Amino acid sequence: MIIFVADDHYESFPGRNTYEEIAADYPDMKFIENDWSIFTSVDLAGDCDLLILNMIADTCNLPVPDEAAAEAVKKYCEAGKNLLLLHGGSSAFWPYAWFRELVGIRWVRGNDPDGFVASFHPHEPYKVVRAKCRHRLVNKLVEMDLPKDEIYTGLEQTRPVWTLMNTTISTGTFPQCTESATPWSGRVINFLPGHDKSVTRHPDFIANVKLLIDDLR
Repeated sequence: MIIFVADDHYESFPGRNTYEEIAADYPDMKFIENDWSIFTSVDLAGDCDLLILNMIADTCNLPVPDEAAAEAVKKYCEAGKNLLLLHGGSSAFWPYAWFRELVGIRWVRGNDPDGFVASFHPHEPYKVVRAKCRHRLVNKLVEMDLPKDEIYTGLEQTRPVWTLMNTTISTGTFPQCTESATPWSGRVINFLPGHDKSVTRHPDFIANVKLLIDDLR
């Protein structure tokens, strides 16, 4: 079973848009929006083959996932299982120190417990291209010429990462897809594009999401 948990992300619904584009290819995928009870209503460590997070804790008038939800996700990770973090997913459990350190690169909130300067997202059209590296996935990823949208920049690196895709915009060059490893040898892929519907339903974006799911599960 694949579990895909999203918030509505200020009513832009990126998770839902992505899910609707890929659902037919993943009949075993369970999609949940704006409801954190899923983390404790199933046995994540035992029954979930891949956890996909497209959410930021304490946004969209939603509560921070509680200790029980955080512990269930930690247990899943301790089992050596993989994470796919879409857009703001690196901050899905940002109030918990172990999660902040786990994700490879993370979106830093304005009230960051570790005192880092907040990340930011300029709005521009942008092209996401393959990075110059020898990771085996790089040549399989589809380069994307995307319309104007949020572009996540100024993230904090918390673990060694492979940078698989980059974008170069007016303020510099920034990673848009990375892979890192958890302390328990699970894989974590951060795929950062994807706020507006025009991006989260874009065929190249969807092709990359499906590639990453297939590789991680």
